[in-house]
This record gives sequence, C-alpha cells and structure tokens, in this order.
Amino acid sequence: MVRLPTLNTQFLSKKRQCLFLLKSCGSMDQLRQIQAQIHLSALYQDTHILSELVYFCSLSPSKNLCHAHILVHHAATPSPILWNILIRGYSASETPLEAFWVFRKMRECGVMPNKLTFPFLIKSCAVASALGEGKQVHADAFKCGLASDVYVGNNLINFYGCCMKIVSARKVFDEMPERTVVSWNSVMTACVESLWLGEGIEYFFRMWGCGFEPDETSMVLLLSACAELGYSSLGRWAHSQLVFRGMFLSVQLGTALVDMYGKSGALGYARVVFERMEKRNVWTWSAMILGLAQHGFAEEALSLFAMMSNNNNHDICPNYVTYLGVLCACSHAGMVDEGYRYFHDMECVHGIKPLMMHYGAMVDVLGRAGRLEEAYGFIQRMPMEPDPVVWRTLLSACTVHDVHDHAGIGERVRKRLLRVEPRRGGNLVIVANMYAEVGKWEKAANVRRVMRDARMKKMAGESCVDLGGSMHRFFAGYDPCPDLIPVYHLLNGLNLHLKMVN
Repeated sequence: MVRLPTLNTQFLSKKRQCLFLLKSCGSMDQLRQIQAQIHLSALYQDTHILSELVYFCSLSPSKNLCHAHILVHHAATPSPILWNILIRGYSASETPLEAFWVFRKMRECGVMPNKLTFPFLIKSCAVASALGEGKQVHADAFKCGLASDVYVGNNLINFYGCCMKIVSARKVFDEMPERTVVSWNSVMTACVESLWLGEGIEYFFRMWGCGFEPDETSMVLLLSACAELGYSSLGRWAHSQLVFRGMFLSVQLGTALVDMYGKSGALGYARVVFERMEKRNVWTWSAMILGLAQHGFAEEALSLFAMMSNNNNHDICPNYVTYLGVLCACSHAGMVDEGYRYFHDMECVHGIKPLMMHYGAMVDVLGRAGRLEEAYGFIQRMPMEPDPVVWRTLLSACTVHDVHDHAGIGERVRKRLLRVEPRRGGNLVIVANMYAEVGKWEKAANVRRVMRDARMKKMAGESCVDLGGSMHRFFAGYDPCPDLIPVYHLLNGLNLHLKMVN
C-alpha cells in the first residue's frame, strides 16, 4: 500500500480533499488509490475532479496516456477541456500523431473543439511532419471559425514550416488579422530553416517596420540567416544592435554570433565573442571548432576540442556537429590516423552513431591524403548505402590525386555515382573534366553530348559579394541585368590585366 499525503480534513469538504490529494499525487499507484476514494465519494463525474485526473495521467512525469484515454472516453458529460488535455499529452509524447486520432474520436463523440484544441493538435502534426493530417486539422479549424485565432495561426505557420511548405506558411501569415512577435518569429523560422534566407531577412525588417520590437529569437534567426549567406556586414550590424539595446548575451545569442563570424571567416571576432561568453554549451564549442576547421586552422580547432573534452567541461559532451568539425580539421591538416581515431571515439567513447555526413568527412580525410583505394574500401564497408555526396567527394579526390586512374578507382566511382544520380548535370561535368584532364577528349565530348541530348544543365556557379552593406550575387555566365554590365567589364579587364602580368 502506497502512503498518501496526510491532511487535517476536519474543515474541508470531500471535493476539496480529493483535489488536494490529486495535486499532491506523485505516482500512478497513488492515483489509483485516490481514484478509489473519488468513487466512494460519488465525485467521479465532477468536471473539476475529472480534469485533474486526466491532467495527471496526460502531463505529469508519471503519465499514463492509456489510462487518461479511458477516463475521457467514459466520462458521462464529455467536455472539450478533457479532450484538450489528452491531445496536449499526446502532442508531447513519443507518438505525437496519436493526438490526431484522439481528435477524430472527439469529433465522433459530438464534442465541439475550441481555440485551445487546435494549437497542440497542430503541434503534434508538425512534430510528426504529417502534412495530410495537418491539412485536415487546418480545414477543421477554418470550418469552426478558429483559423484566424493568433495562436492557431502561429502553430499553422510552424507546422507548414516543419513540412517544408514555405509558400503555405507565408500565406497563413499574410492572412492573419492579428500578429504577435511570435507570429513574425514563426514565419522567419520557417524561411531560415528551409534556406529561404533572403525572405527570412526581409520578414525581420518588415517586423521592425510594423512597430514590433525584435526579441532574442528574432536576433538569433537574423544571425543564422547571415551565417548561411556569409552576410558579415549585416551580421555585424545585428551585433551592434544587441550592444545598443543592452540585450544580455545569452548562450543562444552568443552561439549564433560565433557561428555567424566563424562561417563568414571573421575568426578574430568569433574568438572574442567566444571568450567573453559567461556560459557556453556544446553548440557554442562546436560552432567555434567548425569555424576554425573550415578555414584551415586545423591545429587550433583540435586544440579547442581537447580543451572542451578536458578541464572543467564535464557537463559538456561532444555531439555530431563537434565531431564533424574535428574530422574537417583532420582533413585540412592531412591527419589520417587522427581522423580514424576520432571517428572511432565518436561512437565507442561518446556513443554518437556516425551519420552520412561523418562518413563523407572521413572519405574526404582519406581522399585529400591521396589514399584513394583506402577511401573506396571505407565506402564499401559503410553500414548504410552511400549517398551521392560521398561518391562525389571521392571522385573529386580522384581527379586531383590520380588523374591517370592507375588503380581504376575513378572509373568505378564514376559508374557508382552515375548509377545513383544519373540525371544530375554536375556529376557529368566532373566526369567530363576527369576525361579531359588525361587527354581522353573523345570520351569527354561523348559525356557532354549526353548532357546536351538529355537537356541536362549544371547549376550555375554562384558568388556573393558583400559590398557597402549590400549583398550582390553573381552567377557563372552572362547576366543581362543592365546594372551589372559595368561590373562584368571591370572584372574582364582585371582578368586580362592579370594574364598580361603572368
């Protein structure tokens, strides 16, 4: 028998006694004893009592969603409050999509949803990336006249963003009659996470123009977009705004700044922010390590990783991004043996199962070191089917280190890559260049003829120049934009001058 909390019940009604016991309950065993007392007291159908029972079974650390479902299903007077609690419980569970089936059962029982029903229901569809079910919920919210509710709208934006339906997310946002900062952050998140980076930045300035004050989340999103674009001048402006507004440099903001400066190549600024942060988490360390590794500071990156692993950082363990940075550092420094050791430690010491990106990084370590046969064998032993990026990484290494393909590695990799991704123009360009490097002009011409006959094109090379606070994008080939013609003339003149000098 589990001991229940003691209480002087002399002046309390039976209902108040039961409510007190429910709020003090600590386990399902205790709950069952309290439930028996509720039955004996004839309070089983009291809405307040029943809500507390369902809340404990749905949302407490000792939750039992099956038990909560039984309580709701057998309630004498079904209330949307009970169903909402149950939906919320499932949305935070390991099987979030069950919330959708609970909702369908709720409708079958004739219970009308309210504005508190939909936010957690939409959240469960977002977590499961269940586009079809989420669209049905959106339609139901519209039929009930609740789609215009600001909280429902915010969750719909988040849902469509999670399902990579950015046009739909933006449409929901544009049609909202009322918005909050969360609404703006939601649509910015949808854009930035789907790499609609320019649109994400545009929403930031639209928000500001509409009189909304950016919060920490807004600034983190802006910095993330700048990091991906390499838009360092806008990133520095965002940093200046943080200082001007006196915003506290939280772990999230500090990490976003380190990531932005690191990816932009401004490693001095990244180091200053990193060193001045009072608290750091694993993402902060990983951003700094990856930034150093990607820009060739391999020894410093590995030294920082050692510092993270030792000293007083016992509460910070490396994650998959940390090890991606470490392997990238090994690749740049030609440290093959160390790369193998770190790859082994990732799973055997820290329990991080290598992802495709880690296998690709390890292939890059071997490929840059010219150990092509070893890299090919490493791919053959992968526990999953290698993706095209892995094969492209090795093929690129073959064109650099073994242009004559003495061991036949390049030809085998070529066949595998074209089998996996036959209609990607970029792959055929690599193959054609590989043949041209060794003078096999006829084979190179045949490859280009295949591309031409199949109307395949390689995506144009793109460069970004941050000039005067504006980001200018240039694509390989002629751009008919009149404003860019003087720029192209200037670049052509510079190229001609360099050729004459050389």
